[in-house]
Formats: sequence, C-alpha cells, structure tokens
Amino acid sequence: MFVNRQALLHARPISNMAHSKLTFKGTSYGLVEAGYDIRIKEEVIFTAGTVYPRILVTNGMGFKGWCGRFCLASSVEYFQMPKDLVGTVRDKSTWARKGVSVFNTIIEPGWNGILTLELVFNGSENLTIPAGAGIAQVLFGRLECDGDYGNGKYQDAPGLQEAKF
Repeated sequence: MFVNRQALLHARPISNMAHSKLTFKGTSYGLVEAGYDIRIKEEVIFTAGTVYPRILVTNGMGFKGWCGRFCLASSVEYFQMPKDLVGTVRDKSTWARKGVSVFNTIIEPGWNGILTLELVFNGSENLTIPAGAGIAQVLFGRLECDGDYGNGKYQDAPGLQEAKF
C-alpha cells in the first residue's frame, strides 16, 4: 500500500517536508498526490551535438566534473526513513520527456542521508537542469514487517556518494 498525503507528512521520511506541491523554475517539488517530488542539489548541464554527450555537474562552488551520458547528483532533501516505510525513486515526467531518466533506486527502511541520484541523458539537444528543480518522484510504501538498513555502507550519507565496494 502506498503512503501519501497526511499519512506521509505524519511518517516524516524527509526532514522539513513541504506540505504541498510547490514550483521552482517550471518544475514541481514537494508533496504530490502519490508521493513526494524531490529536488536536485547540483546544476546539471547536458551538452549534445557529439556522439557521446558530456555532462557538466556543478555544486555551487565551481566545477565538479565531466561525465558521459551517466551522471551522479544528489537530492536537496535529507531522508530519515522510518523502519516501516520503503521509498522507490521514479522518473519525473517533465524531465523524462526531455530525455532524462532517473534510475529507480530503492530507499531502504531505516536509511538516513542525502540521496545520490543516478541520471542518464538520452536527449539530442542541450539541456540544463537547474539546482533546486524537482528531479524525481519518490513513492512510499508501508511494510508489513519493519526493516532496518542499520549500518549499511551508505548510511548517513552527507551528499553525493560514489559506488562503494
């Protein structure tokens, strides 16, 4: 069963949740009908015109790095997942229609931190995603039995996390 609206606000899986749908630079974020739209922390610039587009990611403090069609970014929101909820990250249709896909990550029960987002660009024209824009929707489901991420390798992530092996 999905958890939404007042039940989601009561569960508080995200610190400082917006109690309604808000808009920033043409994209929505905050509480929506079936979940919560999260924002992207970094500005991401996808450039087209080459066989392998490059992606420039900045973190507000200058140049961060170039990537290929795949890029890591982080959410503005800080998650504090209750042990009886699981989150699923989904594409936001606004960006999907421009060729941006967000990997459908699972947010484990009991996990805390800033979410790392995995983005793929399949568009054919230059595209900028401004820092602070709504980037993905998170759907929350209630578990029949509590789960606990515990001391997993990404617990208490302070921001963008590269893969840990």
